[in-house]
Order: sequence, then structure tokens, then C-alpha cells
Amino acid sequence: MDELLSNIKIEVPEGVYIKNPESSELGKKIVQNSIVLIDEIGFENFTFKKLGQLIGSNESSIYRYFESKHMLLIYLSSWYWRWIEYQLVIETFSIKDTKEKLIQAIEVVTRTTKEDKNFSHINEILLNKIIINENSKSYLTKSVDSENKQGYFLPYKRVVRRLASIISDHNSDYEFPLTLASSITEGALHQQFLKLHFTTITNCNNDVTPTKFYTDLILKTLSNE
Repeated sequence: MDELLSNIKIEVPEGVYIKNPESSELGKKIVQNSIVLIDEIGFENFTFKKLGQLIGSNESSIYRYFESKHMLLIYLSSWYWRWIEYQLVIETFSIKDTKEKLIQAIEVVTRTTKEDKNFSHINEILLNKIIINENSKSYLTKSVDSENKQGYFLPYKRVVRRLASIISDHNSDYEFPLTLASSITEGALHQQFLKLHFTTITNCNNDVTPTKFYTDLILKTLSNE
């Protein structure tokens, strides 16, 4: 199994990049260090010039891979959600009991991220922090509709649809599986953010995790009375 997982590649929609960063050591270096730099200084202060200085490369070399830092953020977001989908598949495919499968799916989507050794150039812990803080900036833009038509957000939508399918398998009578799935997916990020920054308006803390909250909420919502 470990050998099989080590050969899995995370595929991002092609239009997001100019040259696939997975195709070269420089590309991987760009992705790896962009995660470090965005986590350190935030997306607003992040520039390709600063990234170039960090990796010892010309700014122009980064533009050969991504046309803008916005597209780089979409790439990072797309990679993250494809990685989450990969975990959903791996961790739920053999579970037959629908309730147990739903609980595990909620766990995957809402838990605190741990580093995955199968992808050496991606620090998933730092990437998760970026997604918590910056993910909405990838789609809260005037260009969201055209970018959506080009498939840039398919990885995110695939996670929501897969989770919605698991919800429906558990309770086929529930009318709003997509709405519930998207609320879990986005709400978990929001609760992680509140836990870190606005502690007075959430019950989530070091003992009460978003996973615990959403598991309780969803099972009660879907319970057959």
C-alpha cells in the first residue's frame, strides 16, 4: 500500500499554470517556497520578486510557470483540494457502514492537517494554514465565473460532491446534501480561522475541534426520527 500511495500524483487543472511546476526541479522549488513565503508574510505581501529572491532565481523564471500570483494561489488551492479528495477516497473506500463512512469523511475534511510524506516538496501543514487564511481569495474575485467555466475550481467542487454523495448514501431522504457538504467544507476552514484569531466567537479550541462539532451537527441533522 505504501508503495502504491508513493506513486500517486496530484493533478491540477492544466489552465491554472503556464508550465507544469511538477515537470522540473525549479517548478517544484517555486511551489515549495511559495508555500513557505505566503505562510510567513501573507498573500497580500507576497510577490514573485520576493519569491525569486528567496529561491535565488530571476522573477521572470517564475512567470514561465504562473502568469500571476493569483494563478499561483489557485494552483495551491487546487493541489490542496485534490489532496483532500485523494484522502477521502483512500480512507473511506473500504468502509461499508454508511454512518461510519460519513464520520470518517467528516474527519478527513475538517481535521487538522498532518504532513504527508508521499509529496516531499509540499509542506501540507503550512499549505493547510494558507488555505485557512487565504483560500477564499482564490475565488472571491470578479473573474470567478470565467475561471469557474475553465475548470479551475473543479478540485474543490469534487470534494464537495464526493462528501455530498456520502451524505446521501447515509440518508437518501435528506433534501440538501450539496448545501450541507459545502457548508461542512467551507465552515471547517472558518472554524479553524476563528479558533486561531477570534476565540471569543467559537466553541472550538484545543479540546473541542471543528471535527467534533461537525460530526455532532451532521449526525443529528441526518438522524431518522
